[in-house]
Amino acid sequence: MLHSTASRPPTGRRLTAVAVITLALIVQVSVTNRLPLPGSVAPDLVLLTVVALALVNGPLLGLVTGFCAGLTADIVPPADHTIGRYALVYCLAGYICGLFADEMDRSPVTPFIGVAAGALAGTLLYVGVGMMLGDPRASLPVASRLVPLMVLYDVLASPFVVWAVLRLTRRLEGERGHDRYDPATARFRAMARERM
Repeated sequence: MLHSTASRPPTGRRLTAVAVITLALIVQVSVTNRLPLPGSVAPDLVLLTVVALALVNGPLLGLVTGFCAGLTADIVPPADHTIGRYALVYCLAGYICGLFADEMDRSPVTPFIGVAAGALAGTLLYVGVGMMLGDPRASLPVASRLVPLMVLYDVLASPFVVWAVLRLTRRLEGERGHDRYDPATARFRAMARERM
């Protein structure tokens, strides 16, 4: 069935995603974009948050969260690009990373690697869409100089964003105790799979 309720995320997860994305967008616009980092680029906290939420909640919530976060990022100042560009990139990144949500409990570092890979893919997709749309800031010489810095900043920020997203989602959803992203539980599951 196309509209089964089993595949839809619960309302609490949706509200948690909205709260976490809103917080990431506020921090991105008010703090991160103003940091005087080398290369005049900053880590994309919204992309990292979308990827982390998708890895926790699956492809459907990743897709919807990515689209909504991207559309919001497209219209929040200083938006100086084509509207819909972030929406497309975050939507695709959220969906693709959400497909790997079931793989996240294999080891404690897997979520961090997943977010770093999602950030790399999202950054490259954003530059690729910019090249297709004729954005002069997404030309090959500029992209070859800025993309490595953007990916480096995203990878450096990803452990903090993953930790914060996991912490906030647990707190906002009221989950206590161990869940599937707890390092001890993940290590136990990984060892159990190796024995089989």
